Amino acid sequence: MKLLRVGTTGAERPALLDAEGVLRDLSGVVPDIDGALLADDAALGRIRTAAEAGELPVLDADGLRVGPPVARIGKVVCIGLNYHDHAKETGAEPPAEPVIFFKAADTVVGPYDTVLVPRGSVKTDWEVELAVVIGRTARYLGSHEEALAHVAGYAVAHDVSEREFQIERGGTWDKGKNCETFNPLGPWLVTADEVPDPQRLGLKLWVNGELRQDGSTSDQIFSVAEVVRYVSQFMTLYPGDVINTGTPAGVALGMPEPKPFLRAGDVVELEIEGLGWQRQEFKPA
Repeated sequence: MKLLRVGTTGAERPALLDAEGVLRDLSGVVPDIDGALLADDAALGRIRTAAEAGELPVLDADGLRVGPPVARIGKVVCIGLNYHDHAKETGAEPPAEPVIFFKAADTVVGPYDTVLVPRGSVKTDWEVELAVVIGRTARYLGSHEEALAHVAGYAVAHDVSEREFQIERGGTWDKGKNCETFNPLGPWLVTADEVPDPQRLGLKLWVNGELRQDGSTSDQIFSVAEVVRYVSQFMTLYPGDVINTGTPAGVALGMPEPKPFLRAGDVVELEIEGLGWQRQEFKPA
């Protein structure tokens, strides 16, 4: 299933994109798309039954904002330097263990919402990423099979970063990762049953129409299953939590000088095979 949330910010309603690409209203079946829903097999079953029976009302998509596909996210866990080609382009050694950092849940916005270039920024960068959404409480998982069984689904994430804040201003990466609007998510949460192999997904990103990233999750240093298993050794993952699993090569940071960092007025588009398309215009904060 392709689950999404549509409407004005803070007033989104749950919806489903059916097999014919028609937007359907879920608000008569479930209250929202959130961790509570993703952990409720019976509620997910009601959605499937209603969709298969053709009982869901059609929504007029014209002019309708698409919000983040998951509400009330508890935490956004991010994995750094998780592609061989990205580690190489930045001159970093491939890590021996996954590099973990966090984004605040309030950085998450819709896939077509405006992204704000922070005040004083000269090194705002792009990163297309596969997002994993957790569907069952996960702690101390013991195998890759068990890890994948705790995944509710997948989505497109844009891990926008400010490299000067991240790398040159001291401390950890947090300052360069948590600026407002720095994590567009969606358009859909595609349930795990529709993604048989998360290590065979193509990722692409364009800046002002120019292809900048063109990679595959097959190049990940740590697979989706290993990332979920590993993270669960250090923290409890709850339904609705999101893990951004890293970006392939092609970011501005890895390019020759002068590096083409983002400026207000730039347009970024990104997609992951089977998971949908995003588009953001960048404006000054």
